[in-house]
Amino acid sequence: MATPDMLDDVQTMTLEAFADTIVPGAKRFPTDHAIAGVCDDPGAVEAGAMELLGDPATGVTAGLVPLSGMLNQRAADYAERVGLTLDPELPAFVALDYDHRAALVLELTAWGNPERDGWVLLTMFSNMAYDSAAHRHTAEAIAEGHPGLLAMGFAEPEADGLWRFADFSYGRELAKRHPNTTESGSPE
Repeated sequence: MATPDMLDDVQTMTLEAFADTIVPGAKRFPTDHAIAGVCDDPGAVEAGAMELLGDPATGVTAGLVPLSGMLNQRAADYAERVGLTLDPELPAFVALDYDHRAALVLELTAWGNPERDGWVLLTMFSNMAYDSAAHRHTAEAIAEGHPGLLAMGFAEPEADGLWRFADFSYGRELAKRHPNTTESGSPE
């Protein structure tokens, strides 16, 4: 299994660039090549995409090394096909600008691509890291300022750590509370 701490710099940068293509974010530092910097807010990488990808529960950890290598090969092929000259000091996918990264990801995730399943999994987990903090306990992620949950306005739990949504998520009560429902929201 390849966890983020087992990936080399090229593999890490490549997978970070992929996650940043799915949910773009702001550069973490001026020479950050993995993050394209097309957004002013934190994206998938700062939301923990690499931590989620490295979680064995995802089932993708064993594929991270080969997928990063394949991604760089596909990027080199793409660059040659469209006439781009890539910075040889960077992994091929990282060397692409954001628009070309996005165009390549569209090709990789297109119906009919025999490698599609692997790319779709990377896409889904990159998005999940941002929009649900799937690798974190929700209350802790909110308390620590998880960028995706904050951006979406995810409600904080009540003082006891539970979410009750007293105002109803649709702005109105959709059904009467069952008479056997306990105060914690569980049926008896």
